[in-house]
Amino acid sequence: MVGAILIVSVIIVLIVLFLSVITTSKAYTSVQHTVDPVEGNPHLKHKEDDLETKKTRTED
Repeated sequence: MVGAILIVSVIIVLIVLFLSVITTSKAYTSVQHTVDPVEGNPHLKHKEDDLETKKTRTED
């Protein structure tokens, strides 16, 4: 009885693993991933301002 439960649970784990691999690979192949250019990126401006603020605080 315990052996049958173990076999069924291993089969379920393998099915879930297989399905997660399939869905992950579909997600990476169906969506085109791009990188935003560094020039004109508003998020980088905020990070530069934060770095300058931290530098002036540590120098005081």
